[in-house]
Amino acid sequence: MTKQKSESKLRVIIDNFLLINLFVVIFFAIFFIFAVIMQINGVFIFLNIFQNLWNPLITPLITILIVSAVVNGINSWWRRKWLSQEEDI
Repeated sequence: MTKQKSESKLRVIIDNFLLINLFVVIFFAIFFIFAVIMQINGVFIFLNIFQNLWNPLITPLITILIVSAVVNGINSWWRRKWLSQEEDI
């Protein structure tokens, strides 16, 4: 396997992981809204489930999402800066 194919395959794996991560975070956000609405109606089980999942699962998922967005932004900025420096030469 060539280096370019392995980098491409790794990029696809990372992209798929981050896409799944995004949808899981969106799912938990919707679940949180549902749990709050249910708590207003007197059903506390859903918010208790959400609170039990917060530290071990949801916090790392949100952290991965935010870090990947920041790394993507830095990478994009760096590429634009690098390309503009090459054009100046």
